[in-house]
Amino acid sequence: MRSALDDRHHQLRPLAEREDMFDMKRREFITMLGGATAAWPLSAHAQQPTPVVGFLHAGSAAASTGQVIAFRAGLYENGFVDGSNVIVDVRWAEGHYDRLVPLMTDLKQKPLSLVATGGGPAAALAAKAGAVGTPIVFVSGDDPVRHGLVASLARPGGNVTGVVFFQTALGVKRLELLHELFPTGRVLAYLVNPRNVEGEQETKDVQAGARALAVELHVLRATNEAEIDAAFAELRERKVSGVLMASDPFYFGRRSQVAQLSMKHAMPVVTTGREYVTAGNLVSYGTSIPDAYRQMGVYAGQILKGASPADLPVMQPTKFELVVNLTAAKTLGVELPPTLLARADEVIE
Repeated sequence: MRSALDDRHHQLRPLAEREDMFDMKRREFITMLGGATAAWPLSAHAQQPTPVVGFLHAGSAAASTGQVIAFRAGLYENGFVDGSNVIVDVRWAEGHYDRLVPLMTDLKQKPLSLVATGGGPAAALAAKAGAVGTPIVFVSGDDPVRHGLVASLARPGGNVTGVVFFQTALGVKRLELLHELFPTGRVLAYLVNPRNVEGEQETKDVQAGARALAVELHVLRATNEAEIDAAFAELRERKVSGVLMASDPFYFGRRSQVAQLSMKHAMPVVTTGREYVTAGNLVSYGTSIPDAYRQMGVYAGQILKGASPADLPVMQPTKFELVVNLTAAKTLGVELPPTLLARADEVIE
């Protein structure tokens, strides 16, 4: 027979067991809570939105797709893959500079982490005005200090930096090459797009170079395909020995048209980049455009990782390429000087 004490003990045991179970559950909960707390930063990190890079270019997709590919290659060097852990949203002005501001306004509808610009300072200026506070990287053929994009090349300051290859400053060098091709030619020509903010300074530099060479220089202006056609027809009537093309993204997109007109009117052309020569033009002198855009992608990747544009000096080219098209020379009946061929970095046959 059980005593009253036995009965009391029997009643208490389940309560004690329940308390032990509660303590065990509490410990499990605390352990689980601690584990969840440790996991929260990882979950929050995983849920962070993919950075969006707005890419604004003054040129056309058909002519400059390779530049976007080079830009993506630079991003890849920093571990960013378009469509995976970064989104590159591209806008093209198609050579119409008045479209840059509306395109930038459209891009700003997205939560941009960075803006990359190409095709000259006009695109960078549109981005700087329309994306206040957003980091900007650019590729420009003209002095970014003169256009107010950066304080200096070594110390950009602010939120803008990039790559400059001084295409406009090379205009005089290209004029000298054209004069070397036609040392007895007294009349040369220069074709420029007046809508390009780089055009005015480059024209002044080339005109000064012409005076130094004691040659007559006809400056013709073209802003569309029809005006380019008309310009070449006028050059032939003026009995010009050869024509120098200004640096311009619209002209870059019409390089095949320029080559066809060059052959049609027997008008030799000296241009700004290798791409012109592979399209059938005679001679180019300049820096590697794809490499400039790759370098811009490298900077973009560094900024996405936390670098400040103010601390990234504007990059400058270290190599300049002289490219010659022998087939174009034969078709045009131009005898290339041996000294020029000896200096050429690439000869296309």
